[in-house]
Amino acid sequence: MRVSPRVLLVDDEPDLLDLMELTLVRMGLETDRATSVAEAQARLRQTHYDLCLTDMRLTDGEGLNVIACASALALPVPVAVITAYGNAGNAVAALKAGAFDYLAKPVALDQLRTLVKSALAVPEPTKADDPIHELIGQSAIMQDIRARIAKLARTQAPVHITGESGSGKELAARLIHRLGNRADRPFVAVNCGAIPETLMESEFFGYRKGAFTGADAERDGFFQAASGGTLFLDEVADLPLSMQVKLLRVLQEKKVRKIGATTEEPVDVRIVSATHQGLSALVEAGRFRQDLYYRLNVIDLVMPGLRERAEDIPEMARFLLGKLSGGDVRLDRDAEQALCAYAFPGNVRELENTLERALALCEGQRIDAADLNLTPVLPATVITPGSKYPLQDYLDQMERAAILEALEQTRYNKTAAARLLGVTFRSLRYRLERLGIE
Repeated sequence: MRVSPRVLLVDDEPDLLDLMELTLVRMGLETDRATSVAEAQARLRQTHYDLCLTDMRLTDGEGLNVIACASALALPVPVAVITAYGNAGNAVAALKAGAFDYLAKPVALDQLRTLVKSALAVPEPTKADDPIHELIGQSAIMQDIRARIAKLARTQAPVHITGESGSGKELAARLIHRLGNRADRPFVAVNCGAIPETLMESEFFGYRKGAFTGADAERDGFFQAASGGTLFLDEVADLPLSMQVKLLRVLQEKKVRKIGATTEEPVDVRIVSATHQGLSALVEAGRFRQDLYYRLNVIDLVMPGLRERAEDIPEMARFLLGKLSGGDVRLDRDAEQALCAYAFPGNVRELENTLERALALCEGQRIDAADLNLTPVLPATVITPGSKYPLQDYLDQMERAAILEALEQTRYNKTAAARLLGVTFRSLRYRLERLGIE
């Protein structure tokens, strides 16, 4: 009988522990909790764990102490850390101490699942031995995508990935890294749109001690953290022009100068970038540098929206539902047909949220169409690209897409998303309820 992998979760926030535990249990994993460094160290010495997820700041110490304990065991335990978003210093320190990856708060569940699956090699319903089969679907377009990713992994050229929000751009980037010759080195993902402009240079390039007020110790940046591996620049179109100039120089010279330093240091990273916006249009509008565009867009990869491969939706839904429920709950025929008839402006991420909501609402071991709570979409609206009829369906789709994009950019912080959308928090909450967005 196969024993499920066991994961130790270390955090002093009960709500976050609950969320992570529920997510991992649905993936078929065993979990234990610890709320302090001392408790985590005791558990690591008493029980064998396949993975440890720890916060960087705990009531009685630092997550670095947990990493040290896990690394010193006779059978070392791989550790990933959770750090406050925008604090690259903690992430870099953790990677140097032996952590294999990190997550930023607030924790995005899709990133958590990807990290855990990568660390534990959680079996997939498809050919689990080959990471490329994490891209679910047998449509012609997905077979082409898998073949192209396999080719891109063999090169070292910069890759630019485009596609709608939720279409799997980061998954594609991680697969390019894992299938290449840098797989044993770090993969560092950066959301360029979520870093304040005043912190960008220090976050990307690091700084010397005393370089500015509060710089009480030397810190490395994202480029140093990704040394030898891959730096994934998500939503690269959101970089301000001032930062684009500095990034271009690094890519040209392959050297980084920390803030406060007088010399440059060489860096060896592969750059993979992504955005849901059209970079060429931004170049024409003067919002993105043409020379940087050509540096990033050496090879392009376009991730299709879910509605462009509707024949993959049943397989994708069964895969996601199996991951969420452990294989105990199934979709009936009407539910599958309802999913195929829906446009999914939020793509795979919206499909997963829809199934997670249906799983909570369904009775028994079967999900029917009513449990999905989808807004009806006429076939013409789905089949005809750019159709604007019926008008209300079209407007709902546009509104849903804008809200999901804002939520993604703000890492699902509803207050920040409302501010980005230019509406009140109460108005956003009403729209979320009306459109059935969880």
